[in-house]
Amino acid sequence: MNTCFIILAAGESKRFKSSTPKPYHLYKGKPLLLHSIDKAKKYGKFSKIVLVINQKHKAHVKKLKIKNIKIVTGGNTRAESAYKALKSIKNNRIKNVLIHDAARPNFTIKLLNKLNEKLRTSDCVIPAIKSLDSIKQKDLNIVKNLNRKNIYLIQTPQAFNYKKLYALQINKGPEISDDANLFVRAGKKITIIKGEINNKKITLNSDIKYNNSIKYGLGFDVHRLVPKKKLYLGGIKIPYTLGTLGHSDGDPVLHAITDAILGACSMGDIGEKFSDKNKKFKNIRSTILLNEIVKQAKNNGYSINNLDINIITQKPKIQKYKKQITNSIGKICNISSSQINIKGKTTEKLGVIGKEKAIACEVIASIIRYD
Repeated sequence: MNTCFIILAAGESKRFKSSTPKPYHLYKGKPLLLHSIDKAKKYGKFSKIVLVINQKHKAHVKKLKIKNIKIVTGGNTRAESAYKALKSIKNNRIKNVLIHDAARPNFTIKLLNKLNEKLRTSDCVIPAIKSLDSIKQKDLNIVKNLNRKNIYLIQTPQAFNYKKLYALQINKGPEISDDANLFVRAGKKITIIKGEINNKKITLNSDIKYNNSIKYGLGFDVHRLVPKKKLYLGGIKIPYTLGTLGHSDGDPVLHAITDAILGACSMGDIGEKFSDKNKKFKNIRSTILLNEIVKQAKNNGYSINNLDINIITQKPKIQKYKKQITNSIGKICNISSSQINIKGKTTEKLGVIGKEKAIACEVIASIIRYD
C-alpha cells in the first residue's frame, strides 16, 4: 500500500507551559511524539513516515536519534505545516495519506486499520466520538441549545486521498484547524468512523497525569568470571577471554536492571520471578527476562523514567561499549537512550572484581505510575 503517515509536531506548545516543548516531554516513559512514530512503524503498512517539526526544536529532535523518518520543518500554522509535509512527498507516488497530531499518543493500530479500510471507498475518513455533555452555543449575548446527537468531536489520524487533499491544501487558510476542514469547505463528501475514547489530545501539562509521583528501585547483581563462557553485558555480547557463570546467560547488567524495576514497582525480585531451580530458565537470554518484566510493569500502569547504571569491572573496559549497551537497554525497555546513564567503575584492583574474577552491576531505576 503506497500510503504515507504524517505526524505534525511543529506547534509552539504555549498552553503546555513547560521548558521542554510538548512533543518532547516524557509521557509514559518516552517522549510524546515517539509514541506516534513507534506505532506507525509497528503498523508496518506505511511506505513513508514524515515528521513535521518546529525550527526551534531541532536540538530536541537530534537527541532522539530518529531513523528512517523524513523530517520536515513546519510553518506558522497547522495548515502550513500540513501543506509542507504534503509537498515534500509530491514526487513519491503516494496514493493515500494519514495526518496525525503528535499530541495524541493513545490511538491504536486497530484505528489505523479501520481508516485504511474506509479509504477504499472514500477520499476523506475521519474518526470522531459523540459528545457526552450538553452543548450550547453563545453568540454575543444569545445562547442557543444544540442537539448533542449531531455534535461530533473530531480526532486524528485523519485519512485522505493524497492528490485530492493536496489540491485542496493549495487554497488553505488560517481558519483551517484540521485537514478535514478543507473537504468541509469545498463541500466534499466525508466519511466519519467511530473514534476511540482514549485517543485524547494532550494540550495542558496537567493532561499528563501520574499518581504516587516517582518511585525508585535498587538493583544489584554479581557474577563470577570463568573460562569457556560467553560474556553478555546489557544484552550485548562482549569479546573477552572470560565469561560469566550463571543459570541464565549471566548478564549482571540486565539482572540488576530487572531487580531495580521490580523493586520500584513493588513486584518482588528476579529470583521469585525466574528461579534458578527452574530448568525452563537454564541458559535463557536475560533480554527475554527483562522484556517480560517491562511488560508486566506496563500492564500495572508503570513506566520507566530513567536508569542510572554502574558496571563494576576491572576488565574489560566499558567505555568502548557504552553506546551499544545503551541502545540495547533502550530497545528492551522501550525508552530513549537519553533516559539511560551508564558509568564504568573499577575497584582499583581490590577484591575479586579487582583481580578480574567477577563483574558486578548496580542500578537505580525511577518509575512513574500513570493514571
